[in-house]
Amino acid sequence: MDVVENFSRNPKTKSWVKHIRWSCDPLPAPADRGTLIPLGLGNSLGDCCLNNGGTVVVTRGMNRLLDFDAETGLIRCEAGATLDEVLRFAVPRGWFLPTTPGTSFITVGGAVANDVHGKNHHWAGSFGCHVTRLELLRSDGRRLVCSLAENSDFFAATIGGMGLTGLITWVEFRLRRIVSTMIETESVKFRDLDEFFDVSEGTDARCEHTVAWVDCVTRGRGILMCGNNVDDAGAAGATLKPHTEPRLNFPHGFPSCALNRFSIRLFNQLYYSRQLRKRVRGLQHYSQFFYPLDVVKNWHRVYGAPGFFEAQIVLPPDVAKEALREIFKQAARFGQGAFLVVLKKLGSIRSPGLMSFPRPGVTLGIDFPNKGERTKKLFTEIFRIGLDTGAAFNPGKDALMPPECFAKTCPNLESFSAFIDPAFSSNAWRRLTKGLL
Repeated sequence: MDVVENFSRNPKTKSWVKHIRWSCDPLPAPADRGTLIPLGLGNSLGDCCLNNGGTVVVTRGMNRLLDFDAETGLIRCEAGATLDEVLRFAVPRGWFLPTTPGTSFITVGGAVANDVHGKNHHWAGSFGCHVTRLELLRSDGRRLVCSLAENSDFFAATIGGMGLTGLITWVEFRLRRIVSTMIETESVKFRDLDEFFDVSEGTDARCEHTVAWVDCVTRGRGILMCGNNVDDAGAAGATLKPHTEPRLNFPHGFPSCALNRFSIRLFNQLYYSRQLRKRVRGLQHYSQFFYPLDVVKNWHRVYGAPGFFEAQIVLPPDVAKEALREIFKQAARFGQGAFLVVLKKLGSIRSPGLMSFPRPGVTLGIDFPNKGERTKKLFTEIFRIGLDTGAAFNPGKDALMPPECFAKTCPNLESFSAFIDPAFSSNAWRRLTKGLL
């Protein structure tokens, strides 16, 4: 058995590792009559790609482009292809992803299984909204082509289904037309959460992409970043040149003690102060705007060997402000700071996925260094706040959520469970459904 980790390095697991190289290959048999779970790049923040004591099926070898329509932007590729690879192919041809999370280093299969969303959820919905077809390989050997019209029940269960309905072998989805790689940006500083809600009012209507960085150490100041794709092919800087490879690689063995509340406070102060004016407008390449952390490979090593934990919570709009204040208060109470805190509003576009996380509200994504029991107690408080306010949590980014939060987050849990492949399971599924099913 091999040690298998996710991006947050929590939890540590041991699994048998098997590879699948082609989308037409049969599904590998689980070792010792155990269970299977697909694993792409292993960059999930939660434990839905982990299977301690079981088998992980590494899909990265399935990374081929199968079909592309240059007129409509309809692309079909194997599930192990990464968003990075799709962009390198599509951008020079005038096409871009319909929506994207904060990293391009995830597989297309992972994007479907977690139904990822991005800064433009209020305009474009989640990734699953743009999937037209996919193939699902079941452990009994059946290959199901799934869409809204064909095997629609499996289609709905697989989008956001955390890899549990079988192995996604290929995915067909629609790209969006672009004439430039540049984004027209606007950054607005805010002093506290009250001002964030004031300055963000109306930005969703005029800006396709919106997100805010928040300094939770000061309980709410930050920078709201908005953007629209440049739509003039003759504008300055309008090119179709894709992004470059990361030039830096974070070293192994970085001491976890270097990331503490004092260094986090200093980083947050410097990041907030680097923008001198209240409002700044400019142009950025899409890689700077969408993937600022991708410039450094393995940046998660900054947390050291203990790693970190993330929670992503979507709060009902009418209680969001006070709930955010309470979360930041609890973080201070437990002496936990965070330098990666993002805040944005999610829209009302519904995903076809039964288990899809995004829904209307204000979403907070926050990473905390793993400080053992202190961090777990803080997360207990965050989950309590979520339950008290009617919030939902993202199971794809979580490794600590209790079953009662999962049940509230996923009201379609019982109907979804009927589509789980009997040979598939994961750390996340066993933890999240304990006592529920």
